[in-house]
Amino acid sequence: MSKINFSSDKEAVDALSQSFKDLSKEISKVIVGQNEVVRSVLISLFSNGHSLLVGVPGLAKTLLVSTIADVLDLDFKRIQFTPDLMPSDITGSEILGEDRHFKFNKGPLFTNILLADEINRTPPKTQAALLESMQERSVTVSGVKHNLPTPFFVLATQNPIEQEGTYPLPEAQLDRFMFNVPLDYPSFEEELVVVKNTTSSYSTSLNNIVDADQILYFQQLVRKIPVTDNVLEYAVGLVSKTRPGTPRATKTVNDYISWGAGPRASQYLILGAKCHAAIHGKYSPDIEDVQAIAKYVLRHRIVRNFKAEAEGINEEKIIETLF
Repeated sequence: MSKINFSSDKEAVDALSQSFKDLSKEISKVIVGQNEVVRSVLISLFSNGHSLLVGVPGLAKTLLVSTIADVLDLDFKRIQFTPDLMPSDITGSEILGEDRHFKFNKGPLFTNILLADEINRTPPKTQAALLESMQERSVTVSGVKHNLPTPFFVLATQNPIEQEGTYPLPEAQLDRFMFNVPLDYPSFEEELVVVKNTTSSYSTSLNNIVDADQILYFQQLVRKIPVTDNVLEYAVGLVSKTRPGTPRATKTVNDYISWGAGPRASQYLILGAKCHAAIHGKYSPDIEDVQAIAKYVLRHRIVRNFKAEAEGINEEKIIETLF
């Protein structure tokens, strides 16, 4: 299927834009609405980043991820995170073979797209095993390093309402996720379509739009997209504004934030803006592209203080003041 021989980077960016449109159209056969969520997940995939989906049960988070895996022609595995899950349950372990030698039995981490369902339901030790693989793209078992397949992409889900028996991800681990994507309830019209489709004999078949080689090519292409100095300065300035007690911090930040975003946020803002520009047919990102993805990048990287929580000031409101 792979035919990667574009005559120029401009032609390649056009192909990425077209692939995004084709993917969105194909996914919409199964997923009704959620256009912003689909767009964000695809941007993080083409930027070689991971995403955290936050939403109440029943909003088709699992269906969304499996549908994306289908249209991308990639291997897909799902892990249901529970309090008794051990690191070896996800990374794999060494077993004694018939020849009396130990051999490595690969765990579900060895896939292209991994759905980490309810990641906040498992203890920190198991969360850390997953997060190491996200950062290093490899796992180490008994001192031996095992590389994960490429592309490797983690979509984790988190349920924001049931907090009993959960282990919230620490900020340092949340920072591993490029995007934090909230899922909301469907509109009345969208829910009508969902109920109609899922309570009848309606079924659809999905076509593979992009394969692994093309994704890896597009990931490299996104990094090659040029960025002007003013856009770079805007992105870094936006992140530095989130740090209370520093020269660039705004009054809102000093009043309502106890901890701001680190340099990884600046990197993801630029990568995300490059991809956002490319899928919309532009060959270089502008400030609007940075603003379009800023909430997804910054939402989980700023920590509100007690005053913000008491006054009902959420992360979105604070980020909007930075623009």
